[in-house]
Amino acid sequence: MSEQPQMITPVLRVEQLEKLTPADLNDLCDATDAAVESGGGFGWVALPARELLERYWQGVVTMPARLLYVARLDGVICGTAQVVLPPMNNEAQKHAVHLTGVFVAPWARGYGLSRLLLELVEERVAQAGYSVINLDVRETMTAAVHLFESLGYERIGEHPYYAKVDDRIIKGYYYTKWLEAPPARPISVS
Repeated sequence: MSEQPQMITPVLRVEQLEKLTPADLNDLCDATDAAVESGGGFGWVALPARELLERYWQGVVTMPARLLYVARLDGVICGTAQVVLPPMNNEAQKHAVHLTGVFVAPWARGYGLSRLLLELVEERVAQAGYSVINLDVRETMTAAVHLFESLGYERIGEHPYYAKVDDRIIKGYYYTKWLEAPPARPISVS
């Protein structure tokens, strides 16, 4: 009688990262490299030097107005999402945050980590008293567009000259999501 091979269930975890260990910094840089190489490096088109990437991630965790959330697959950081808090001098928009730097490395896709990461971000942002998340994304990032729309983000605009990749101009999409029941929209009086 032959034994059936045992299936190993991967361990998925998402969390806010407030400080970097050397291993976390290495994982972040490796995941970023993989994302950039696959065309989804949240703004980078060419691989940045490792030293630049390390300084970038060290800067992210030290900025009080930026929160870093990470996804882990079997303990290894494989994706991120960053929340940019509104500046203190913008009282009119103190209810809204901006989501940026969302990616999962190609080798960790297909486990639902992007969805888990965004669900945690939304939960934490709402708990902190914010009611709106805004974000923007290149039109070519179709998996991200699908994910955002499947989570209820509303496309509110387009930018025809949003990005330039390999001398090609790419359109960008702007999204928003209310984390509570949105207020009634103003009625136009003519």
